[in-house]
Amino acid sequence: MPQSQKPHAPACDRNREPILGVLRRHLPRRGRLLEIGSGTGQHAAYFAAALPDLIWQSSDLGENLPGIRMWIQEAYRANLPEPLLLDVEHHWPQARYDAVFSANTLHIMRWSAVQALFEHLPQVLEQGGCVVVYGPFNYSGRFTSASNAAFDEWLKQRSADMGLRDFEAVDALARSIGLELIEDCAMPANNRTLVWRYRSSG
Repeated sequence: MPQSQKPHAPACDRNREPILGVLRRHLPRRGRLLEIGSGTGQHAAYFAAALPDLIWQSSDLGENLPGIRMWIQEAYRANLPEPLLLDVEHHWPQARYDAVFSANTLHIMRWSAVQALFEHLPQVLEQGGCVVVYGPFNYSGRFTSASNAAFDEWLKQRSADMGLRDFEAVDALARSIGLELIEDCAMPANNRTLVWRYRSSG
């Protein structure tokens, strides 16, 4: 499939290396990872190649699956299976994973969807597994940069349900299901990568 026909987000090309550095620190060398909201599919193709012993399971809403499939078919990797349909409020895979990853999704989802995402994580995340989330966040209810404030305004013009999330609110959702924050890493362009580990009840 020609490159021009595949969906492409320039931001993915810019942020993939910094994100990969965090992933290498926290992901198991072998196992299964679920990516929630794979978007164009660029991250899935790149990270699956960089982490060849980790099965990278992409997923998204139905309208995004054809574009993701183009990247997967071109990558042609054994550790990059067909993308799954996943709607955080309604439809989750019947499988378990050693890690969950999501990039640039929480500010696109309405808040009830963010809540649903964390509520459903225990049904797919193995004990001791980790959750990695990349994107822009507010801290103590404040924007960390003028560009993030402008981005939030742009999002709200698209939909009143969109907007940058407060780190403290998201961390509270994570803690409510037994996740513990183990890294909050500053990233380029005023983004963060947050990493939680799921504590075993045992």
